[in-house]
Amino acid sequence: METRGKFIVFEGTDGSGKSTQMKSLMKYLTEGGVKCVMTREPTESPFGALLRSCLTGRVEADEHTIAALFAADRLDHIRNPHDGILKLLEEGVSVLCDRYYLSSFAYNGGFVSLDWVIDLNTPAMQMLRPDLVVYLDVPPEEGMERVSRRGVTDRYETLSKQRRIRDNYFAAFSRFPEENVAIIKSEEKKERTQENIRRVVAKLYGWQA
Repeated sequence: METRGKFIVFEGTDGSGKSTQMKSLMKYLTEGGVKCVMTREPTESPFGALLRSCLTGRVEADEHTIAALFAADRLDHIRNPHDGILKLLEEGVSVLCDRYYLSSFAYNGGFVSLDWVIDLNTPAMQMLRPDLVVYLDVPPEEGMERVSRRGVTDRYETLSKQRRIRDNYFAAFSRFPEENVAIIKSEEKKERTQENIRRVVAKLYGWQA
């Protein structure tokens, strides 16, 4: 029987460099002989497509609806019989995921009742907790500067909202101390950030850092 894969989640405010660092980690793990895939939330499913339309303003929706859509997309992400995270992990594949339920607590929980958002996501928390959460920390001002270079923004990408979201992340870390969170500074030198990520991930796999 194959060893169960590891579930590694990347979290952070906008502009923290999650996508870039996750790709670099994927290369590192693959070169180390680990079978792994990358995924993200919102997903590529119909739930995720609707969510992206809501986030960019193409479809109008309030925060309660968006929070519920994230929870539904997440459950499908976990349990989908074709390419769900649980299926992949059981097949021995490690899964790197850009955002998971801590994002809901930080983003949605800043604009509607946090307890309600936690209730929505309790089934996901009971089904599958990450083996490791890599939180890339960046000052909101710097993050928004990086976002502005991209040229496209969504409903959460304002400085005031990003400050609130960052505070919400740290509040969630305190509320759920059982989460295995590694807080890593997102530096301008991407290589240095990646070195710090690899050091933490190597311990997860029992490798020499």
